[in-house]
Amino acid sequence: MEILPNKETIAYRKASRRVKELKEFYGNLTSYCIIIPFLALLNLMTAPGHFWFFWPALGWGIGLAFHAISVFGIGKNWEEKKIKELMEKDEKGKIKTF
Repeated sequence: MEILPNKETIAYRKASRRVKELKEFYGNLTSYCIIIPFLALLNLMTAPGHFWFFWPALGWGIGLAFHAISVFGIGKNWEEKKIKELMEKDEKGKIKTF
């Protein structure tokens, strides 16, 4: 016997997944804000003539920007609309399963 999840269960899972995404992003951002200044200080204390800390800041910053886009930005609305569209078609029996 298969138990189908109700709408509240689905909404809870979706919200839980979203909270996990946000928590991971803010953890990444917090780490960036702590470690990059530490690296800058370390760089200025050990080799003040050569600013190497820019490279990890740039690399991690690019990764952080892509993480932010995936969590907050581009594609989320389209994805949600497509999911709703497919769910509505499925309820009407218009989706073919293979």
